[in-house]
Amino acid sequence: MSDTETGLREEAERRAQARMSVRVHAFVYVLVNAGLLALDYLTDGRFDWAWWPMLGWGIGLLAHFISVSYALSGAHDRAVARELELLRQRQRKG
Repeated sequence: MSDTETGLREEAERRAQARMSVRVHAFVYVLVNAGLLALDYLTDGRFDWAWWPMLGWGIGLLAHFISVSYALSGAHDRAVARELELLRQRQRKG
């Protein structure tokens, strides 16, 4: 395998792993919170407290999704390229 192919493969594996981590996180979120809702309902026939951990964990899941989406969007790479160009221009002037 060429260096280019190896680099592409490594990048593809990194991206696939990032996407899979969000899917696993969402699956565990649904599974655990379904259990919490069931436990909440079975203890007194109402849904009282299970919404709070769902809300808190849901915020964390959303943050995970946003961070992975941002990382895979290429926005960071474009920002780094812009900063490098600015630094090179300053270096040439100074």
